[in-house]
Amino acid sequence: MKIITRFRYWPYYCIVLVFLIVIGCEENTDKPDENEILPPVDTTKQDTFPALGHDGPYSPDSIYYGRESYVEYHAGNLPIILSAPHGGWKVPDEIPDRTYGTTVTDANTYQLTKVLMDSITARFGGKPHVILSQLKRIKLDPNRDSIEAAQEDKYALRAWHEYHYYIETAKKQISTNFGSGLFLDMHGHGENPDGYYDLRIWLGYLIRGSELDQNDEALNTVSYKNKSSIRALADSSSYTFIDLLRGKTSIGTLLDSLGYACVPSTKDTGPAGSRYFNGGYNTVRHGSRDGGSISAIQIEAPKPGIRENQATWSKFSSALTTAVDEYYQLHLGRSLKR
Repeated sequence: MKIITRFRYWPYYCIVLVFLIVIGCEENTDKPDENEILPPVDTTKQDTFPALGHDGPYSPDSIYYGRESYVEYHAGNLPIILSAPHGGWKVPDEIPDRTYGTTVTDANTYQLTKVLMDSITARFGGKPHVILSQLKRIKLDPNRDSIEAAQEDKYALRAWHEYHYYIETAKKQISTNFGSGLFLDMHGHGENPDGYYDLRIWLGYLIRGSELDQNDEALNTVSYKNKSSIRALADSSSYTFIDLLRGKTSIGTLLDSLGYACVPSTKDTGPAGSRYFNGGYNTVRHGSRDGGSISAIQIEAPKPGIRENQATWSKFSSALTTAVDEYYQLHLGRSLKR
């Protein structure tokens, strides 16, 4: 009788057992505990970035860095802007190599520009605005439009935007405080494809080499002045456009008098058909050809005698500081000294 009673309750035991198994296998839909410690999130590969200018306002004698220190900005208080887009050395894995365009580094232009900054600061008691790229040119070319410069990489593109934002910031401050100023884009040129090394400095004003090879009468026109990167300076100067470009009051002639042969200048009025760079994206964008009060000159320096070592770039920086001082006083009628 007892045995029969026990078997009579087996169906109920089975039902309870199945019910417990089902409950145990159900998905837990409860929300996680807000106090639960979760694994850290990797934020180094962000898809969005802070707004440009988030690190401002910019105080003279302070240094500011873009994301990952790819771009370096020394805020100044003089009407001079120095830029070195091709002297960087960083090759981060997060940015792929550029697959087209020029990728050669302008050796030592980063160092040269920093020494030039110190020379100007010591001479005038104020500081120029200085914008430098720390990225090697294989990763970013700030002297090209954004498409060719960054080639669709978001981190390179961010650095490109920072680079030009800092320059635009400096331009606005100079226009507000001084009315006009000078932008010098620092570069370096190497051997020609045929092996010949031109040891002269090439000064770019957006006037092509073949145009510079014309005579003074052909060049000294409103048309050429208006297509140049020093248009604003020419409009304010009491000297003629040809004087600013390659005459006795030009940067080229002033540097030549200090021992640095330049094209164009009174001695070397044009490249005479040889290789020559007349200015790139930065000279167009940040010069006064298309308006504005900041005039631009691209400076292409050879390595021997200038970019070679600490001694040569220090000597050249002193000479360029002297030339810029005289050039500024001649054409803007005031001293850079504070």
